[in-house]
Amino acid sequence: MKYLFRSVVCSLLISCLLAMTGFYGACEEIRGEVLRLHILANSDSDEDQQLKLNVRDELLEYTEKLFSSCRDKQSAVRAARQHIDEIQDFAEKTVKKYGYDYPVQAYVTDMDFETRVYDNITMPAGHYDALRVVIGSGRGHNWWCVLYPALCLPSAKGDELDNAINSGERDIVSGGDKYEVRFRLVEWAEAFFSLFHW
Repeated sequence: MKYLFRSVVCSLLISCLLAMTGFYGACEEIRGEVLRLHILANSDSDEDQQLKLNVRDELLEYTEKLFSSCRDKQSAVRAARQHIDEIQDFAEKTVKKYGYDYPVQAYVTDMDFETRVYDNITMPAGHYDALRVVIGSGRGHNWWCVLYPALCLPSAKGDELDNAINSGERDIVSGGDKYEVRFRLVEWAEAFFSLFHW
């Protein structure tokens, strides 16, 4: 019981410290300005993992036009919800194209992510809106990226993110090792807060 109490007190102190420094608040702002993409493979077999990547590549090309006119995260979420049936249908056809008959589920949800690094961008841990695509049983390793602004696309230059977040937030996501300890503290704080999500 003492250990649990100390853990709770320590977590609260860390959370307060993060809030005071403003880093946690900036991470919260970042989470509010991006739409994630999360694709789950049917299994961890080499074939299912390759299928996941094939679906990813074709889905990104397909959705590029859907999200090209979006000017903020809210419009990207609306576009994803309005076209969710088309997105799911396209992903199912892609699965069949590669010789599999797995069902596909596509939906917009809010979900927890750990701190993730994509090329030279670090996205802080926390609760994000995401377009989630589950292939088959969804028991395989996942693939993720930032769908809005368009960081997943090969054509993405990084300007997309610059236009979506302010300079302080840009410093955080591109800071990498400079903020490694703070990112870890944010992860701990998010894990603690998730205990109270109903």
